[in-house]
Amino acid sequence: MVPFSLCPSHPSSSPQLYLSHFTVTTLSDLSGRKRRAGSCRFVVLSTHSNPKILKSNRRSRYGQPLSPYDDQDEAYHFADVSDDDWLLNDDFAEVADFVVNRKKSKPHNGFANGHLNGENAKGVAEKSFVRNYGHDSKKARETALDVARKGKRCTRKNMEDRFPRLSEEIDMDEKWLPLIDYLSTFGFKESHFIQMYERHMPSLQINVCSAQERLEYLLSVGVKQRDIRRMVLRQPQILEYTVENNMKSHVAFLMNLGIPSSRIGQIIAATPSLFSYSVENSLKPTVRYLVEEVGIKEKDLGKVVQLSPQILVQRIDISWNARCTFLSNEIGAPRENIVKMVKKHPQFLHYSINDGLLPRINFLRSIGMCNSDILKVLTSLTQVLSLSLEDNLKPKYMYLVNELNNEVHSLTKYPMYLSLSLDQRIRPRHRFLVSLKKAPKGPFPLSSFVPTDESFCQQWAGTSVDKYLAFRQRLLLREFAEKYERKG
Repeated sequence: MVPFSLCPSHPSSSPQLYLSHFTVTTLSDLSGRKRRAGSCRFVVLSTHSNPKILKSNRRSRYGQPLSPYDDQDEAYHFADVSDDDWLLNDDFAEVADFVVNRKKSKPHNGFANGHLNGENAKGVAEKSFVRNYGHDSKKARETALDVARKGKRCTRKNMEDRFPRLSEEIDMDEKWLPLIDYLSTFGFKESHFIQMYERHMPSLQINVCSAQERLEYLLSVGVKQRDIRRMVLRQPQILEYTVENNMKSHVAFLMNLGIPSSRIGQIIAATPSLFSYSVENSLKPTVRYLVEEVGIKEKDLGKVVQLSPQILVQRIDISWNARCTFLSNEIGAPRENIVKMVKKHPQFLHYSINDGLLPRINFLRSIGMCNSDILKVLTSLTQVLSLSLEDNLKPKYMYLVNELNNEVHSLTKYPMYLSLSLDQRIRPRHRFLVSLKKAPKGPFPLSSFVPTDESFCQQWAGTSVDKYLAFRQRLLLREFAEKYERKG
């Protein structure tokens, strides 16, 4: 593996500014009801930036929002933390050797803890492709060519009969039919092809054999077939990226970070725009910044990227400096605490300061927490910054005080309480112990919400898991019926 160098590959160029060429449909040339496939060439100066700086009100002509994100989950979201979220486990790979501050970390030959090291990552990625795709490439191409032959026999009339909306809305070329037929096997509908046309029309002009080779490679490295449609709709250019000159080097880069091969497909599915960023001029400088400026340890890089793949394709310097300064000024957070927050929940670097971070900090203040308490909670459970105020934090606090007879200071000892589901865990366990007359007097112990159902039943309820699950199911059904009656 070539180690990451401190010096940019092209000293005369800045990693923040690149020349990008696009082919776009000239809207001014629209005539009648159809859009012409005519295009013009122009050069755009684009920054390697977080997509949130882009206009958020972009919509298709059918009123559907065109998100600038690779994944809707990247946008500011509010949800309970899943109990069995694979991202929260500690089964992460060792990272490969990097050159940081002119010091090279010790390389690991072959495998380390069951995972590939960086030196062999690209070679294994290529072998994986040959194993999963290469041996069947002849058969795959024959299938694609058969699709192409069928497409050639398709007349304009047949095309209009098969795709009436598509033929009406755009000036569709018959040469696109083989690709459209192939993509239809992944669940693409006419509306999806129109969306692709609006986003990046040249993607529909790709040769079907080339498109099939690229998608088959993505499937071979772990991308699920069900994710292909979403990926292509969000990043149609992915059909244009070649396997040898683009995809393999990006997969090798991810392996070099210590990401297990079993997670590569999930990373790509979450951030398909990764392939549009240069490994040498963009992705590696971002990793160096995370290590040298933010302070993420090399062994934690794989974990951080798995938790938030979008961190590789955002302007990390701007997002880090802005949130570090904000947390330092607002609650007196030391740098080392903020680094811990990034390691545990790097998604918060995507969250808006004014609409995301500040309202949640103000809420914690409003229930009686001082800055030092808030710092403890955020350092221990940074996911609090992703939770909804009205649907999550406020109801849990009210239940804490009114039903569990606890005070706010108990949250500094058990901040995990805020991440647990009120309907699925907190209320059922509390009511179950009350029904068994085993609820302790005084403040209800928040520690009873932490263990698994099996441990809870054994340690606190002294009964079987089946009995508890049946009680919870009845409680959920009763509460659902009550909510339905109130709405009615």
